[in-house]
Amino acid sequence: MTVVDTRMPSSYVGPDRRLPGDAVDVSVLVPAKDEVENLPLFVELAAAAFQSDPGVRYELIVVDDGSSDGTWDVLQQLAAEHPFLHPVRHRVQRGIADGLRTGFLHAHGRVMVFYPADLQFKPEDIPRLVAPILADEADMVTGFKQGHYEKQFVSSLYNRLSRTLFDVRVRDLNNVKAYRREIMEGLPMRPDWHRYMIVLAASQGFTVTEIPVPLYPRHKGRSKFGLSRIPVGVLDMLSVWFELRFGKKPLLLFGMVGALLFAFGFLVGIGAVAWRLIVGEGFRPLLTLVETCLLLGSVFFATGLLGEQIAGQRAELRELRRQLDDVRATLERD
Repeated sequence: MTVVDTRMPSSYVGPDRRLPGDAVDVSVLVPAKDEVENLPLFVELAAAAFQSDPGVRYELIVVDDGSSDGTWDVLQQLAAEHPFLHPVRHRVQRGIADGLRTGFLHAHGRVMVFYPADLQFKPEDIPRLVAPILADEADMVTGFKQGHYEKQFVSSLYNRLSRTLFDVRVRDLNNVKAYRREIMEGLPMRPDWHRYMIVLAASQGFTVTEIPVPLYPRHKGRSKFGLSRIPVGVLDMLSVWFELRFGKKPLLLFGMVGALLFAFGFLVGIGAVAWRLIVGEGFRPLLTLVETCLLLGSVFFATGLLGEQIAGQRAELRELRRQLDDVRATLERD
């Protein structure tokens, strides 16, 4: 029987054979777009990895992100053979961030793992990723790539810039990772912000560690990401930096810039008036500079005030979410 997912529009879930009392320690979330050639081997390797870690209960949630190559049919067949596999489907492609969110909404584990389906990372490394979290030695574990890969130079620049902006001392910010469930619960729903999950988690006080993870050539198919993603990644990085630095107090930035421009324009205006009175002639560029500074200063300051109102509403929303989480936790205990 196919169940319609009422929690997230335009998603379907496959047959779920879990009993109500079944407990899961680790949920492996795998967004997949046109990975029909890779999924059978991926699930086979995942089964072997899960069996090699008998003290931990795993589930595998593969999110078909609008594939057009028969991925969903293959997932249905694999789910009939492997009870730990629970496929979910998007009608159209919605991206990795939405795929992780959909998988999270269907996950039961207290530890989440983000893993790609292209077999560049083998499932055999999943138990090593989750071990420090299950042992309460860390809240989040990320892998850093071991081996040669095509975009190594671009990746090194990205990681170096990220470490400079965010002061998070890990070698690879955008890689396979394991993390506590509450980290995903607090992650903003923004496209591509899954790349900065480590940064966002560290900013909230969660501890982060890293382990080496071998990188292999892609098994089948081709990469979905090209050089066009570089400018998008840079803009996302700046957006995350602004959110962490000024998201809660935008007036610190806009108000300060506005006040400085306004003060500078006011002082230049006084100088222009003095020049007019002493010399007896005006200077048009000074007037233009005064008008520009006063106008921009007013705009920046007004933007800061508007940002403060938005930040206040977001704080109220976070408090409501916290209260809902407390109520849900209480109901689950009862």
